This record gives sequence, C-alpha cells and structure tokens, in this order.
Amino acid sequence: MKITDEPRDAARRKRDVPARLGRERDVWVASADADGIPYLVALWFARDGESFWLSTRAANPTGRALRHGRRARPALGDTQDVMLVDGDVETYDAGQVPAAAAEAFTDRTGWDPRRESAAYAFFRVRPRAVQAWHGVHELPGRHVMRDGVWTSP
Repeated sequence: MKITDEPRDAARRKRDVPARLGRERDVWVASADADGIPYLVALWFARDGESFWLSTRAANPTGRALRHGRRARPALGDTQDVMLVDGDVETYDAGQVPAAAAEAFTDRTGWDPRRESAAYAFFRVRPRAVQAWHGVHELPGRHVMRDGVWTSP
C-alpha cells in the first residue's frame, strides 16, 4: 500500500480485520499496572470470533497488569498496516478457562499453558474499539468499531 493508493472504504477494512487476525499468530499487547507503569509484550493469541484469548504467567508484570488493570490494547502491524484494538479484560485461571477457549488456543499455537508447572492464566479481551489503517492517507475512517459495535460502511 502506498500513500498515493486509494484508501480502503469501511466495508473493506471491516473484512480485512478478521482476515488479518486469521493470518497472524502473535499480537503486541499493551497494558499498565496500578501505578501506570506500561508493559508491551508479544503474546500468542486465539480468537473465538468475538474475543481475543491470551495466556501468560499469572504473576509476571503483564499478567498482573491484565488482571488488575482489566484493559488491554492488542496491536498488529507496522506503520503501513496497523490494527489497534482497545478491549476489556477478564481473567481465568488455568482451571477456570472455558474448555473451548483453551482448546482453540492450544490448536492455534501448539502450546497448552494448562500443562505448564508455573501458574499461567488466560485472559479474554473483548474488543470495545478497533482501528485499522494502511498509512497516513487512511487515518480518516480508521475506526471500524466503537463502543463494541462495528461501524456502518
């Protein structure tokens, strides 16, 4: 995509988001602890069509920030193909995570955090806002979801 290319319309962007999520396995996850200290880590993810499912150690800084902050910003891409998601976080201990979510995560990543000796948690991120753009020329119209509702084309 070049800055001189015609910007994608809203309908195309909304189609591109799930396609992109289907291709990617890693997502950058931004969170912050109670003191506002930010954390940015790459995590594997799975989707159930509505939410992202992430897993990391429950006691590490990111796990604590996700659990206590209850907000996250998963992001994909470089400056020419950006996708930002703002979402609400629910935490599940390995024994409490819905089986379908844990199995989808294992199938997608090849790794089952429930089998680790360290305490891992699963984090469900429900999108509240999604932005998608290819370069600065697509900044107008980049919001494809607001308040948990997909925007109209």
